[in-house]
Formats: sequence, structure tokens, C-alpha cells
Amino acid sequence: VQLQASGRGLVQPGGFLRLSCVASGIIRSITVMGWYRQAPGKQRELVASFTTAGVITYGDSVKGRSTISRDNAKNTVTLQMNSLKPEDTAVYYCNVDGRTTPWAPFNVWGQGTQVTVSS
Repeated sequence: VQLQASGRGLVQPGGFLRLSCVASGIIRSITVMGWYRQAPGKQRELVASFTTAGVITYGDSVKGRSTISRDNAKNTVTLQMNSLKPEDTAVYYCNVDGRTTPWAPFNVWGQGTQVTVSS
């Protein structure tokens, strides 16, 4: 299973960010699709996740200004964040959890997208 992420990397403070991630390969089912981020010197943290059951979770630092959506037919997850701040600067990673067969789970990470919030 491979993940391909897309989205612009340089955003002005107060601007918005839109990141998309497509999962491809042998995929029988997907359980969770989400986005994480890691800033320099900090641990990787959840930005947002969306389970197949419809449960959406947002990280505390992005609540109220982020929206995650999924297109199950296209195995795509999209993150939109508004009112970006310099502290949102980080490498953003797509993460997908699922199964290639009923007996073979997978959990894969995208290559990471550098997002810099600066004027």
C-alpha cells in the first residue's frame, strides 16, 4: 500500500491549508485515515483522523479551525485548516490503517509534507 500526498507547503499566517492523500495498492478495507504532524524538537501529534465508522477526532491544537473529509470510493482523505499560525509549521504525515486481506492488516505513513507558516 502506498500513500501519495499533495498540498502547498508555504502559507501566510491567517491563511488556509489543504492537504490530500490517496492510498493505492492492494486494499481490502480501510479502518482509519488521518493526518499527523511533527514540528522540530517535538513529538508527532494527531491533527485529525476519520474512521470508516464515521468517528472524527481532532487534535486539541487544531480544533475549531480544521476539517477532515474522506472519499471512500477513491481512498482519499483531505485536511483543510484555516487561520494558520506560525506554530502550525511542521511536517504533516498522512496515515492509513486497514487490511490487504482479512488476515493481513497494514498501517502506512506518507512521506511527509513540509508546511511552513510564515509571512
